[in-house]
Parts: sequence; structure tokens; C-alpha cells
Amino acid sequence: MPRFATKFIAASAIMTLASTTFPMQNQCAATSGPNITPVIELYTSEGCSSCPPADKWVSSLKGKGLVVQAFHVGYWDYIGWVDRFAAPAHTARQQGIASKNRLRRIYTPQLVLNGKDWRNWHSPDSVPTAQEPARISIALLQLGTDQFEARVTPLAGLADAASTWSAYWTITEHDHNSKVQAGENAGELLRHDFVVRQYTPAGDYKASDASVQKLSFRSIAATPGHARQVNLVVFETKTGKTLQALSLQCAG
Repeated sequence: MPRFATKFIAASAIMTLASTTFPMQNQCAATSGPNITPVIELYTSEGCSSCPPADKWVSSLKGKGLVVQAFHVGYWDYIGWVDRFAAPAHTARQQGIASKNRLRRIYTPQLVLNGKDWRNWHSPDSVPTAQEPARISIALLQLGTDQFEARVTPLAGLADAASTWSAYWTITEHDHNSKVQAGENAGELLRHDFVVRQYTPAGDYKASDASVQKLSFRSIAATPGHARQVNLVVFETKTGKTLQALSLQCAG
């Protein structure tokens, strides 16, 4: 059963993978495809006994052509175990999603698909595919160590779908383990993939502006032994609906 937070504060403020990663003059780059790549967000906590099945399901999504992000939250830390991957910004993002979805409270584990609360994630045929035509095109490029650039190009019909669009970057990592010593999961060895290690909003933009937007990003240093992805998600500001998303995984 999901665990619900006792207090809610509204935020103010496959086709196979529809992208290609390739070397360009010793650089790593990727471009988005013609359809919207589905974005899955998991809100989870190492202090939540209901979360490990959702964590395990998310790990099964490797290679499925999705942008997957596991946001760890800290509002269950008081039970006795502090989640080392949690950040206040993750809880704030979950609260914002709850506000857009008109949810009365936030909870774990919560799955969000393209900005919408998603309760049917555990059904046998629940893995989404890229079917809706994209309203945005993304090209990602690694400029140097921990330096990245995106070119976001509006496509036909964007102004009809949204008045403004927003974007955010994340760094996600695989193969993290935690031996939990206290709380609801005491004694368990938890395994995590797609762990969000950095979350950085990238601004708001007018959909009527057809010019290419260049977004720059400096990431945290890579964690040795943990494959990482650089993700850019572009979404409709008002609703949170995904307009396009892209992951980039570079060697080294």
C-alpha cells in the first residue's frame, strides 16, 4: 500500500529509444526522435516499506526507450532511517506535480508518467511507448568534462499546445546499494537504478517564440562505478505534460 505524507504544501512557483547517441569529433551527442519520449518519475524513499517493489520495477526499464528518474524524498526520514539520496528539491517537485494533478497529498511510492499521477504502473503491459508526435526537438552535446549543451527547437503546433514551456536537467545513476540499518526497511539491502543525483530547472520560455533556445548545463562530477545519464525534459509549464525528453550517456 502507498504511504501518504501527512502534510501537503502546494508548490508556487517505443518504438525503440527515439534518439541516437553518437561520437562527433570525440564528442558525445544525441538527438530526439519524431515522437515524444515517455518520461517516468518515481518518488521513493529508503524509509518506506512499500517502495522496494516500485524501485525494482523501475530498474526493469533499462533499455526500454524511456527517460526514467527516481527522485528520493526525505519526509519519511523521521521514522528512523535517513535516505542519503533525498533532497528538498525532490519533495518540492513532487508537491508541484500534486498541485497540477489536484492531489490532496503526496505519497510514496508515486509513479508519474508525462506529468500525470500514474496508478496503473504495475500492470503487466504498463510500459509506455513513444506514440505522440513531438512538439519540440532536442539535440544534446557534451562540450567537455561535466559540461553539456542542449539546442531546443520548437516544432509546428507548439504554440497551439502550450502558451509557455519549461525544462529541467537531471543526472541519474545506476547500481546504487544501501544496507538499511533502521526504520521500516531495517535489515534490507536496497538496490537502486536511475537515481536522481542532480536536479536543475532550466527556465521558462514562450511557445510563440520559434527561435532555437540554447541551454547550458554543468553537472556534478561522475561517481566512479556508476553508469550515469544526462537527461533534459521539456514540458508544458501549466500542466506539466511532456513535450519532449532525451537522455545522453557518455563514456567517461
